[in-house]
Amino acid sequence: MLESIEVSQFINQSPQKVWEALTTPELVQQWWAKGDIQPKIGHQFTLDMGNFGVQHCLVKAVDKGILFEYDFAIGVLDTTLRWQLIPQENGTLLQLNHWGFNMDSSFGQQAFIGMGKG
Repeated sequence: MLESIEVSQFINQSPQKVWEALTTPELVQQWWAKGDIQPKIGHQFTLDMGNFGVQHCLVKAVDKGILFEYDFAIGVLDTTLRWQLIPQENGTLLQLNHWGFNMDSSFGQQAFIGMGKG
């Protein structure tokens, strides 16, 4: 059985600022993990998840300023993250959909529980 995490969060910043926070390596490192992320379809990158090791990722879809999707932890967790940015009057609604958690494996269960609500 596969599970997913879906979260929506209003951010009091422009879509451009939110996009930069999701796609600029130095900014991603400040809030999540060190890596060589780039918003280019086909780009293979890694994220250093500390105790969980370096995770390999592959960009699947990009619509600049609107959508960023990539496979995460390829060969380990094998999930997909999709970030969607929806402009709002005073900021941005950021929607995260993280799917593919294999609940038939202890690692998939652990990751799903550990990531909680996103």
